[in-house]
Amino acid sequence: TYMKLLTGVLVAALLFTDLDKIGKINTLKTEAKKAYLGGDYKTAVEKYKYLVDSLGVKEDEVLLNLANSYFELQDTTNISNAYLPLTQSNNSKIKSIASQQLGVAANRQGKFEEALNHFKQALKADPTNEDARFNYEIVKKKVEDQKKKEEEQNKDKKKEDEKKEDDKKEDKKDQKDNKDKQQDQKDKQQKDKEKKEQQEKEQKEKQSKEQQEKEKKENEQKQKEQEQKDQKDKDKKDIPPSVSDKLKDMHMSEEKAKMILEAMKNQEVQYLQQNKRKATKPKDKGKPDW
Repeated sequence: TYMKLLTGVLVAALLFTDLDKIGKINTLKTEAKKAYLGGDYKTAVEKYKYLVDSLGVKEDEVLLNLANSYFELQDTTNISNAYLPLTQSNNSKIKSIASQQLGVAANRQGKFEEALNHFKQALKADPTNEDARFNYEIVKKKVEDQKKKEEEQNKDKKKEDEKKEDDKKEDKKDQKDNKDKQQDQKDKQQKDKEKKEQQEKEQKEKQSKEQQEKEKKENEQKQKEQEQKDQKDKDKKDIPPSVSDKLKDMHMSEEKAKMILEAMKNQEVQYLQQNKRKATKPKDKGKPDW
């Protein structure tokens, strides 16, 4: 009888304890839900976290609400850790919602491919999840637009790179043309310089030749004048001093006297020639020599 009484007391005590815990859990659930609906997500997280960590509540609904509270607080550190276990839930609705929310979080971070994958998993778990379908289409278009934009950017970049390459080639061509032009200019300047030097050389040679010709003519003229002078001096020496004095007295120049002498010489020559002809003429035998 005692043992039965003791067992009854223990059962009653355990029952009372379970009832007390159940009451506390229900109270916290109510308070957490009220805080969540009121937008007090921080309080909601505290109460849901106490339910899970301290009271050992592992219900999918509680875990989902805790994850949703982290989501509303944009607590990126805890969002993934809170939703990921729920993607393995046996409840297809909760599994779909968890995957959908992970997709929304990834989309917010610009991880579009990852978001698309989560939305696909949400639709796979629950094809009636229209929110997941809508988000999938939105992000899909965003990804396509991004790819198109990237392709256009790549095309623009390719065109820009090609233009840069063309500009580079054109610059090299211009540099080569300028270099060739400068070389041509240098060659022309060198040729002009050589031509000028050749012209100056020829001009100097011409001037030197002309100077030599001039000097030669001057020397010849001087020599001729010297010879004439020497001849005059000689002619002067041929005239006896007495005759010269007489010429002065007669007011006759030496040139005129020379002309007279030349004329006299010519007359003398003629006279001698006439006498010679007379001497060679045969005698008339019928006449006397005298």
